Amino acid sequence: MHAAQAGTDRMGRIYAIGDIHGRLDLLERAIVAIGRDIDKRGPAELTLTLGDYIDRGPSSSGVIERLLANPFPTPHVALKGNHEQVLEQFLVDPRILDEWRGGGALETLHSYGVPVADAMMGRNYDAASKALAEALPAAHRDFIAGLKTSYVTDRYFFCHAGVRPGIPFAEQSDNDLMWIRHEFLSSDEDFGRRVIHGHTPVAEPDVRPNRINIDTGAFVSGRLTCIALEDAGYRFLKV
Repeated sequence: MHAAQAGTDRMGRIYAIGDIHGRLDLLERAIVAIGRDIDKRGPAELTLTLGDYIDRGPSSSGVIERLLANPFPTPHVALKGNHEQVLEQFLVDPRILDEWRGGGALETLHSYGVPVADAMMGRNYDAASKALAEALPAAHRDFIAGLKTSYVTDRYFFCHAGVRPGIPFAEQSDNDLMWIRHEFLSSDEDFGRRVIHGHTPVAEPDVRPNRINIDTGAFVSGRLTCIALEDAGYRFLKV
Protein backbone atom coordinates (compact mmCIF):
# COMPACT_ATOMS: atom_id res chain seq x y z
CA MET A 1 0.00 0.00 0.00
CA HIS A 2 1.30 3.45 -0.90
CA ALA A 3 0.93 5.59 2.22
CA ALA A 4 -0.89 8.88 1.88
CA GLN A 5 1.39 11.77 1.15
CA ALA A 6 0.74 14.60 3.56
CA GLY A 7 0.82 18.34 3.11
CA THR A 8 -0.93 21.47 4.31
CA ASP A 9 -3.27 23.90 2.60
CA ARG A 10 -2.58 26.77 5.02
CA MET A 11 0.10 28.33 2.83
CA GLY A 12 -1.76 28.91 -0.39
CA ARG A 13 -3.80 27.77 -3.33
CA ILE A 14 -3.93 24.17 -4.50
CA TYR A 15 -4.96 23.08 -8.00
CA ALA A 16 -6.30 19.60 -8.72
CA ILE A 17 -6.90 18.19 -12.21
CA GLY A 18 -9.36 15.40 -13.01
CA ASP A 19 -8.95 12.34 -15.23
CA ILE A 20 -6.87 13.18 -18.33
CA HIS A 21 -7.18 9.84 -20.19
CA GLY A 22 -4.70 10.44 -22.97
CA ARG A 23 -5.89 13.95 -23.85
CA LEU A 24 -2.53 15.67 -24.06
CA ASP A 25 -4.18 18.60 -25.84
CA LEU A 26 -6.39 19.28 -22.84
CA LEU A 27 -3.52 18.82 -20.39
CA GLU A 28 -1.61 21.51 -22.29
CA ARG A 29 -4.60 23.84 -21.96
CA ALA A 30 -4.80 23.13 -18.24
CA ILE A 31 -1.12 23.98 -17.82
CA VAL A 32 -1.72 27.31 -19.57
CA ALA A 33 -4.88 28.00 -17.54
CA ILE A 34 -3.08 27.40 -14.24
CA GLY A 35 -0.24 29.66 -15.36
CA ARG A 36 -2.67 32.44 -16.22
CA ASP A 37 -4.49 32.00 -12.92
CA ILE A 38 -1.23 32.32 -11.02
CA ASP A 39 -0.27 35.40 -13.03
CA LYS A 40 -3.59 36.96 -12.03
CA ARG A 41 -3.88 35.81 -8.42
CA GLY A 42 -0.34 35.19 -7.25
CA PRO A 43 1.78 32.13 -6.38
CA ALA A 44 0.19 28.81 -5.54
CA GLU A 45 1.39 25.97 -3.37
CA LEU A 46 0.76 22.82 -5.37
CA THR A 47 -0.85 21.13 -8.37
CA LEU A 48 -2.23 17.61 -8.04
CA THR A 49 -3.28 15.29 -10.85
CA LEU A 50 -5.77 12.66 -9.73
CA GLY A 51 -4.79 9.70 -11.91
CA ASP A 52 -6.04 7.97 -15.06
CA TYR A 53 -3.46 9.55 -17.32
CA ILE A 54 -3.72 6.74 -19.87
CA ASP A 55 -6.32 4.88 -21.98
CA ARG A 56 -9.21 6.04 -24.17
CA GLY A 57 -7.62 9.21 -25.50
CA PRO A 58 -4.98 9.18 -28.25
CA SER A 59 -1.86 10.33 -26.36
CA SER A 60 -1.33 8.22 -23.24
CA SER A 61 2.45 8.10 -23.70
CA GLY A 62 2.51 11.83 -24.41
CA VAL A 63 0.61 12.67 -21.21
CA ILE A 64 3.02 10.69 -19.05
CA GLU A 65 6.03 12.14 -20.86
CA ARG A 66 4.69 15.65 -20.23
CA LEU A 67 4.06 15.02 -16.54
CA LEU A 68 7.49 13.48 -15.93
CA ALA A 69 9.27 16.82 -15.79
CA ASN A 70 6.49 18.72 -13.95
CA PRO A 71 5.11 21.15 -16.52
CA PHE A 72 3.22 23.19 -13.90
CA PRO A 73 4.31 26.51 -12.37
CA THR A 74 4.04 24.89 -8.92
CA PRO A 75 5.29 21.70 -7.28
CA HIS A 76 3.37 18.70 -8.63
CA VAL A 77 2.04 15.55 -6.98
CA ALA A 78 0.69 12.83 -9.30
CA LEU A 79 -1.76 10.32 -7.86
CA LYS A 80 -2.53 6.85 -9.18
CA GLY A 81 -5.71 5.82 -10.94
CA ASN A 82 -7.14 2.38 -11.60
CA HIS A 83 -6.06 2.54 -15.26
CA GLU A 84 -2.39 2.86 -14.28
CA GLN A 85 -2.83 -0.11 -11.96
CA VAL A 86 -4.32 -2.21 -14.76
CA LEU A 87 -1.40 -1.37 -17.07
CA GLU A 88 0.99 -2.64 -14.42
CA GLN A 89 -1.05 -5.81 -14.01
CA PHE A 90 -1.04 -6.39 -17.78
CA LEU A 91 2.75 -6.47 -17.80
CA VAL A 92 2.57 -9.36 -15.31
CA ASP A 93 -0.62 -11.11 -16.46
CA PRO A 94 -1.47 -10.59 -20.15
CA ARG A 95 -4.86 -12.25 -19.69
CA ILE A 96 -6.13 -9.05 -18.10
CA LEU A 97 -6.32 -7.55 -21.60
CA ASP A 98 -9.73 -9.22 -21.96
CA GLU A 99 -10.99 -6.71 -19.41
CA TRP A 100 -8.62 -3.86 -20.20
CA ARG A 101 -9.64 -3.68 -23.87
CA GLY A 102 -12.98 -2.25 -22.77
CA GLY A 103 -11.23 0.44 -20.76
CA GLY A 104 -9.11 1.92 -23.52
CA ALA A 105 -6.11 -0.40 -23.63
CA LEU A 106 -5.83 -0.40 -27.41
CA GLU A 107 -5.34 3.36 -27.49
CA THR A 108 -2.58 3.08 -24.90
CA LEU A 109 -0.83 0.23 -26.71
CA HIS A 110 -1.01 2.17 -29.97
CA SER A 111 0.43 5.29 -28.33
CA TYR A 112 3.53 3.26 -27.39
CA GLY A 113 3.86 1.82 -30.89
CA VAL A 114 2.58 -1.64 -29.99
CA PRO A 115 0.66 -3.35 -32.84
CA VAL A 116 -2.98 -3.81 -31.85
CA ALA A 117 -4.50 -5.87 -34.68
CA ASP A 118 -4.25 -9.20 -32.83
CA ALA A 119 -5.33 -7.66 -29.51
CA MET A 120 -8.42 -6.25 -31.21
CA MET A 121 -9.32 -9.82 -32.20
CA GLY A 122 -8.65 -11.21 -28.73
CA ARG A 123 -5.42 -12.96 -29.75
CA ASN A 124 -1.74 -13.05 -28.77
CA TYR A 125 -2.03 -11.16 -25.51
CA ASP A 126 1.37 -12.48 -24.40
CA ALA A 127 3.00 -10.86 -27.41
CA ALA A 128 1.26 -7.55 -26.74
CA SER A 129 2.37 -7.60 -23.09
CA LYS A 130 5.96 -8.32 -24.07
CA ALA A 131 5.90 -5.61 -26.74
CA LEU A 132 4.57 -3.03 -24.27
CA ALA A 133 7.21 -3.99 -21.71
CA GLU A 134 9.88 -3.40 -24.35
CA ALA A 135 8.34 -0.15 -25.62
CA LEU A 136 7.58 1.41 -22.24
CA PRO A 137 10.44 3.78 -21.34
CA ALA A 138 12.02 3.09 -17.98
CA ALA A 139 11.11 6.61 -16.86
CA HIS A 140 7.44 5.97 -17.63
CA ARG A 141 7.49 2.65 -15.78
CA ASP A 142 9.15 4.30 -12.76
CA PHE A 143 6.67 7.19 -12.85
CA ILE A 144 3.71 4.80 -12.73
CA ALA A 145 5.28 2.60 -10.07
CA GLY A 146 5.99 5.59 -7.85
CA LEU A 147 2.52 7.14 -7.91
CA LYS A 148 0.88 7.66 -4.52
CA THR A 149 -2.78 6.80 -4.02
CA SER A 150 -3.72 9.79 -1.87
CA TYR A 151 -2.67 13.20 -0.60
CA VAL A 152 -4.00 14.85 2.55
CA THR A 153 -4.07 18.45 3.77
CA ASP A 154 -5.69 20.20 6.69
CA ARG A 155 -9.06 20.43 4.94
CA TYR A 156 -8.92 18.09 1.95
CA PHE A 157 -8.24 14.49 1.05
CA PHE A 158 -7.26 13.86 -2.56
CA CYS A 159 -7.53 10.48 -4.29
CA HIS A 160 -8.60 9.02 -7.60
CA ALA A 161 -11.91 7.28 -6.86
CA GLY A 162 -12.98 7.95 -3.28
CA VAL A 163 -12.91 6.44 0.19
CA ARG A 164 -14.80 3.70 1.99
CA PRO A 165 -17.24 5.20 4.52
CA GLY A 166 -16.54 4.37 8.14
CA ILE A 167 -12.82 3.78 7.58
CA PRO A 168 -10.23 6.37 8.76
CA PHE A 169 -8.20 7.97 5.99
CA ALA A 170 -5.00 6.33 7.21
CA GLU A 171 -6.59 2.88 6.92
CA GLN A 172 -8.11 3.21 3.45
CA SER A 173 -7.02 0.47 1.03
CA ASP A 174 -5.32 1.29 -2.25
CA ASN A 175 -8.02 -0.71 -4.01
CA ASP A 176 -10.78 1.52 -2.67
CA LEU A 177 -8.82 4.71 -3.31
CA MET A 178 -8.50 3.74 -6.98
CA TRP A 179 -11.73 1.82 -7.66
CA ILE A 180 -14.60 2.52 -5.25
CA ARG A 181 -17.86 3.92 -6.58
CA HIS A 182 -21.33 3.22 -5.16
CA GLU A 183 -20.55 2.99 -1.45
CA PHE A 184 -18.66 6.27 -1.60
CA LEU A 185 -20.79 8.20 -4.06
CA SER A 186 -24.01 7.39 -2.22
CA SER A 187 -22.64 8.30 1.21
CA ASP A 188 -23.47 11.55 3.00
CA GLU A 189 -20.99 10.81 5.78
CA ASP A 190 -18.84 13.65 7.04
CA PHE A 191 -15.38 12.22 6.35
CA GLY A 192 -13.62 14.90 8.40
CA ARG A 193 -11.99 16.35 5.30
CA ARG A 194 -13.65 17.06 1.98
CA VAL A 195 -12.66 14.45 -0.58
CA ILE A 196 -11.51 15.72 -3.98
CA HIS A 197 -11.76 12.90 -6.52
CA GLY A 198 -12.43 11.77 -10.07
CA HIS A 199 -13.00 8.25 -11.54
CA THR A 200 -16.73 8.55 -12.21
CA PRO A 201 -17.47 10.86 -15.17
CA VAL A 202 -20.05 13.60 -14.64
CA ALA A 203 -21.33 16.28 -17.02
CA GLU A 204 -20.45 19.03 -14.55
CA PRO A 205 -18.31 19.00 -11.40
CA ASP A 206 -20.37 17.27 -8.71
CA VAL A 207 -20.17 19.37 -5.54
CA ARG A 208 -21.37 17.77 -2.32
CA PRO A 209 -20.80 18.79 1.32
CA ASN A 210 -18.40 15.87 1.81
CA ARG A 211 -16.80 15.54 -1.64
CA ILE A 212 -16.20 17.15 -5.05
CA ASN A 213 -15.97 15.04 -8.21
CA ILE A 214 -13.93 16.74 -10.95
CA ASP A 215 -13.93 13.98 -13.61
CA THR A 216 -15.84 15.59 -16.47
CA GLY A 217 -15.08 12.80 -18.96
CA ALA A 218 -12.31 14.63 -20.83
CA PHE A 219 -11.69 11.79 -23.28
CA VAL A 220 -15.19 12.06 -24.74
CA SER A 221 -16.48 15.47 -23.62
CA GLY A 222 -13.37 17.45 -24.49
CA ARG A 223 -13.63 19.16 -21.09
CA LEU A 224 -10.89 18.68 -18.53
CA THR A 225 -11.72 20.21 -15.14
CA CYS A 226 -9.26 21.78 -12.75
CA ILE A 227 -10.32 23.00 -9.32
CA ALA A 228 -8.54 25.81 -7.49
CA LEU A 229 -8.86 25.44 -3.72
CA GLU A 230 -8.04 28.41 -1.53
CA ASP A 231 -8.97 30.07 1.76
CA ALA A 232 -11.97 31.82 0.21
CA GLY A 233 -13.39 28.55 -1.16
CA TYR A 234 -12.97 27.04 -4.60
CA ARG A 235 -13.17 27.89 -8.29
CA PHE A 236 -13.21 25.74 -11.42
CA LEU A 237 -10.93 26.15 -14.39
CA LYS A 238 -12.43 24.26 -17.33
CA VAL A 239 -10.38 23.62 -20.44
